[in-house]
Amino acid sequence: MKSLRVRLLATFTLLGATSALAQVIPPAPTGPARAQMMQSGIPPGDYGRSYRTAADIALPNPYYRNETWLKLPKGQSLGATSAIDIDRDGKSIWLVERCTGPGGCSVTKNNPIKKFDPDGNLVREFGAGLLVYPHGMWVDRAGNVWISDTQSNIQKSDGTPNNAPAGTQPKGNHILKFSPTGKLLMQIGTAGEYGSDEHHFNQPSDVLVSPGGDIFVADGHELVNLPPRIMRFDKTGKFIKAWDVCQASPVTSDCSHSLAMDSQGRLFVADRGNAQIIVFDQDGKRLAEWTDWGRPSGIYIDANDILYAGDSTVGMVEGNAFVRGVHIGSARTGKVTAFIPDVLGNPAPWFPLKGTTGPEGVVADKDGIIYVSNVAPQGQVSRYTLRPR
Repeated sequence: MKSLRVRLLATFTLLGATSALAQVIPPAPTGPARAQMMQSGIPPGDYGRSYRTAADIALPNPYYRNETWLKLPKGQSLGATSAIDIDRDGKSIWLVERCTGPGGCSVTKNNPIKKFDPDGNLVREFGAGLLVYPHGMWVDRAGNVWISDTQSNIQKSDGTPNNAPAGTQPKGNHILKFSPTGKLLMQIGTAGEYGSDEHHFNQPSDVLVSPGGDIFVADGHELVNLPPRIMRFDKTGKFIKAWDVCQASPVTSDCSHSLAMDSQGRLFVADRGNAQIIVFDQDGKRLAEWTDWGRPSGIYIDANDILYAGDSTVGMVEGNAFVRGVHIGSARTGKVTAFIPDVLGNPAPWFPLKGTTGPEGVVADKDGIIYVSNVAPQGQVSRYTLRPR
């Protein structure tokens, strides 16, 4: 399929507005440049204009929103949360929060990995002092909990020291596997160290375990010095192969933000940098590119091959071609059938949201109830149920 930019240009050619489109939507900045732009404010442009398609605007929203279902013990609060998944019981929810304060989760005494029952009650927590900056999560068929820990406590992403105290135990920038009760079972990657070989990661953003037991890792969260890649390991953690994600894309940063797998065993990759979902086979063959799903930060596929894509970053840089929220549709055909807009919408000068807001992680339980986790606003995990017909 055509890229978002090509599709938009084609649309506005029909309207006689290609020159205006080219002026309003410059090439999107990536990596540190994009981060600096988002932190310093919104770039100039025509904020009264949107390049959202009529088809996207017409998508129905058949869901009720509930922001109060999650119940934390007295005195506890929830930080930024991108990682979320469903327990093997099909109903309970697992979350991993990003700890606040200097040193992040590596120095906190709080347990960042938390399990909630369907009513929102906290039933289990663990992981204190074992993580640095958790980003992705996967709960396998045995109930084991896998975490992708994106940052190191001893190095910056360019490999230089980050002034950690002498004697600091290296942590982070690897994949950890826990039992359902919190026992550490496996580590993949070299703790605390960045690299591009088979024994190191560069900001792994997500992890997934196939029905056959192979482990897939989305490596390269918002990196510009090395291309994002998908890495495949066997069930023991032995490296099998890797392939680049951005090789056919104009933007070469943030191309592997989240992973999902459908009933056919196809691997879905959230290419947030290029506003598309890429479909691969398990050996890295590129099968499809879908550009109607927003700028996906998190993706999830349920047992019925319903695909959910959470968009937490789209805005004026993309010409407001989408609205932040959750697109829902078919993982078999790529067709989008519903959309849940985020209550905050997109940033604008009169509503200057900075950075990531809205749906970062998204999952659905066995009854089709949708759960959305946010990096910002912190502490918010929303529950969506179908409206009565």
